[in-house]
Amino acid sequence: MTIIDSPSPNFGPRRDGRRPDLLVLHYTGMKSAAEALERMRDPASEVSAHYMIDEDGTCHRLVDEAMRAWHAGAACWAGERDVNSAAIGIELVNPGHEHGYRGFPDAQIAALLSLCAEIHARHGIVPHRIVGHSDVAPARKQDPGELFPWKYMAQQGFGLWPKPNQKAAPVTAMEAAFLLAEIGYDITDLPAALAAFQRRYRPSLIDGQLDRETAGLINGLAGMLPRQDALEAK
Repeated sequence: MTIIDSPSPNFGPRRDGRRPDLLVLHYTGMKSAAEALERMRDPASEVSAHYMIDEDGTCHRLVDEAMRAWHAGAACWAGERDVNSAAIGIELVNPGHEHGYRGFPDAQIAALLSLCAEIHARHGIVPHRIVGHSDVAPARKQDPGELFPWKYMAQQGFGLWPKPNQKAAPVTAMEAAFLLAEIGYDITDLPAALAAFQRRYRPSLIDGQLDRETAGLINGLAGMLPRQDALEAK
């Protein structure tokens, strides 16, 4: 895959020598690729990402992976609140919900898969650490949104896709909150966390309510996570 170097001045060192082990996917949410690229290269914006992929598959590299790009903002995943230090951020050109949200073209997704494969080869980022901006900032963000092909990405090895598991599925808000936190979500605003989960895994109805289908999917995804005791044994 050809990558165009389009350097942004908006970056800094990863804090505490952190190495990236999280991949955060975004949409640009602007009217055009040129507008988005200009903003991420403007020092006054204080916004950037490591990469931006246009709808035709053109990929721009804005910030070196060794550095901390400014893409996630106030965010949290699995207790990590400096998401930018832990993550590589990829922006996908899409007008977003404010400017005519639409699906992501095949060429764009093919380029994303190629880039994800390269990033995985360098950093070994595991499937359950590939997330959307809405996952790490559920009360603020919707991107990459309900039209993003999360299931297809998971089928290619980038992300997880649960099968509903109703056995011992959460039936109370407290049980759902516990499992969502285990998955990685910040549950400070539980309806927002539920809506972010639905946006990714049950996009047909995004209402932030704990219904039977959502509960089964939460339980199914939690069951796919590597167990902490197994990780500690390695």
